Amino acid sequence: QVHLVESGGGLVQAGGSLRLSCAASGRTFSNYVMGWFRQAPGKEREFVTSITWSTGSTYYADSVKGRFTISRDNAKNTVYLQMNSLKPEDTAVYYCAARQYYREYECWGQGTQVTVSL
Repeated sequence: QVHLVESGGGLVQAGGSLRLSCAASGRTFSNYVMGWFRQAPGKEREFVTSITWSTGSTYYADSVKGRFTISRDNAKNTVYLQMNSLKPEDTAVYYCAARQYYREYECWGQGTQVTVSL
């Protein structure tokens, strides 16, 4: 069973940075894609970015391109989301998720709150 635990959220001023972590456990992730999603109050959950564990290939939503960077540490089984130049509209609960190739995201963390103030 895959277990995901996010950390690193908090309150930051606009223009600032935060790094989120997602510690993954429960199995080998070589056949997995890891993603970050977010959900703002009153809005649907949206895709932010993903990384293919084995190749390091990444994909970003247009809204975060050039500001956010996803990476992974194989030795620590941890995925990171470096968020720079944060904007108030980035305020949301951020979720880490995992899926196997050709499947939907099926494993989710508990979420971590990111709040960006003016």
